[in-house]
Amino acid sequence: MYDLIVVGGGPAGLSAACAAWDSGLRKILIVERDQELGGILNQCIHNGFGLHYFQEELTGPEYAGRFIELLGQTGVEVRLDAMVLEITPLREVHMVSRNEGYRIERAKSIVLAMGCRERTRGAIGIPGARPAGVYTAGAAQRYVNMEGWMPGRRVVILGSGDIGLIMARRMTLEGARVLACVEVMPYSGGLNRNIVQCLHDYHIPLYLSHTVTDIRGDRRVEQVVVSQVDERRNPIPGTEMIFDCDTLLLSVGLIPENELTRQAGIEMDRRTNGAVVYENMETSLPGVFACGNVCHVHDLVDFVTAESQRAGAAAARYVLDREGSPGEPLLHVKNGDGVTYTVPQRIRPGRVEKLCQLFFRVNRVCGNSEIVVSSGDTQIASFKREHLAPGEMEQIALPQVLLARAGGELTVSVREVEDT
Repeated sequence: MYDLIVVGGGPAGLSAACAAWDSGLRKILIVERDQELGGILNQCIHNGFGLHYFQEELTGPEYAGRFIELLGQTGVEVRLDAMVLEITPLREVHMVSRNEGYRIERAKSIVLAMGCRERTRGAIGIPGARPAGVYTAGAAQRYVNMEGWMPGRRVVILGSGDIGLIMARRMTLEGARVLACVEVMPYSGGLNRNIVQCLHDYHIPLYLSHTVTDIRGDRRVEQVVVSQVDERRNPIPGTEMIFDCDTLLLSVGLIPENELTRQAGIEMDRRTNGAVVYENMETSLPGVFACGNVCHVHDLVDFVTAESQRAGAAAARYVLDREGSPGEPLLHVKNGDGVTYTVPQRIRPGRVEKLCQLFFRVNRVCGNSEIVVSSGDTQIASFKREHLAPGEMEQIALPQVLLARAGGELTVSVREVEDT
């Protein structure tokens, strides 16, 4: 039996395993379905990683390499090219691989770190023909950066998530012509730095409140039709623009990879599409933890690392100390006005040492604002922000002394403040 099995060998899984080893666990297994560790970072050859955690600018493979080196200094066992098929409530992990066949391994604790996947054309229902040349932005990124294949030469990008913005620059640097980036919302879904560095610096137009309403072509994409949308995101007749292109890249959202989580009977949050977690990233199934993009979609890998280290250390405490009791006080965290979701969704004040990190996203662009945390009708904390945007995840730290005084539930809201 293992002390800990980590499902996924990307940045979340690597960080969790290293933290669990540092916290005293010695029999740890990472199961990764790819042929090498690193996850999505291996295809992210652009820089911008590690500014928070390492205080220096790294590429994705460099960031992953740092943690792979740290893992090499431990005795953590790794199984590559191995697919986890099922996780049971008894913490049995069913897996299959070419080298070892079908195996069932038992663990005292489990960390779920499967990451996320891209939303596809079928998920958003783009009308039109079904020719070749329609890719998710992440698939195109892998083709260009890892496989050495060029998806197309005249490109339109639907969606302004970070992967789409980065691929606008990448395709341009490889010699393609990126005709437009099209976003259905009135604001971009990506980081502001990526809008500037990937679109503005290369004079690529960004059409907000627009979407693709038709795909034309026989064997290959020949044209896409882009239309303006109203406040309900319905296309406005007469606003059509036709782009002659051979490729359409989709950057229309990420979905946490949670089939295994649901199969295990773990409580899910419809807001994040991830597991409901406590302050230490433990799920509703005792001894099973979730972290990284499988829990909620992050914008910076540095935040994934910090969150996953918390999950790995908590898994170690679960195995070594079996902390907590069934009757301990519990706070339910809810999203109020202007907030889409919160993570964690539940806090046990007795297990918070000094501060509890709370992550959330807003549902609109806000200027000078105040983040308000309340318990019932009582405001217990507030935090000022000059700017808030849905594409940028926010975090606040709540002191344990405030949590201990709160009763029953917490609500996180955003209130815009008038400039004086």
